Amino acid sequence: MFGRSAPGWRWLNLEEMITDIVGCTSMWAAPHDVEVTYCTARISGSDNPVGQREQQVYLNALNASGTIAHIEYGSFVARVSIAPLATPNAKGKPVLATSKPPMLVKDSKGSDVPDARFLASVAQREEKGTDVNVAAHLLIDVLTRRVDAAVVVSNDSDLALPIRHARTLVPVGVINPSPSYCAGRLRGKSSDGVGGHWWYQVSRSDFTNHQLPPTVSRYTKPRPW
Repeated sequence: MFGRSAPGWRWLNLEEMITDIVGCTSMWAAPHDVEVTYCTARISGSDNPVGQREQQVYLNALNASGTIAHIEYGSFVARVSIAPLATPNAKGKPVLATSKPPMLVKDSKGSDVPDARFLASVAQREEKGTDVNVAAHLLIDVLTRRVDAAVVVSNDSDLALPIRHARTLVPVGVINPSPSYCAGRLRGKSSDGVGGHWWYQVSRSDFTNHQLPPTVSRYTKPRPW
């Protein structure tokens, strides 16, 4: 939806955006007590020092703004992965690259190997624990009856089971923050379980219209943001 170089969307006021979406999308009564738990992972400064500094400023601003109740941290795990080279098809699914011009493969006798595939060794940083933290907080809040309704901001299909269970106890809204279609496993019917469920896909204006003030306490929005 936005490139990282595009300004005006990352200094996000999560509470304000979610509250406005609930008001215009759901049939729920206006929320009188909103608590936002933000699940994320800290960027490593070893390979992205600028990203780490900018993220820390945002996290500090969120805490200082009083718009979130809690930040739950996962982690990034660095590893080397070996995977076949591929290109995306029209639906974004991987199509494995094979031997063809301008890169041909020949065997030891000089004969073409047209079906040869290519493997690449790449450095990869994988976010771990964030989806588990979202699921845990959702179920803890629902099962301890701390909430009358819940909103999950994610398009991660790994959350299908906890969301499906939560729907049997409270109304649940699912906000998709990505430009992709809502993950099929996160969908359902508004009448499932206790009913009153809804789904929403954020627009560009949802991001740009719900930004924190440029300076929150002593924390100023990074210029690229």
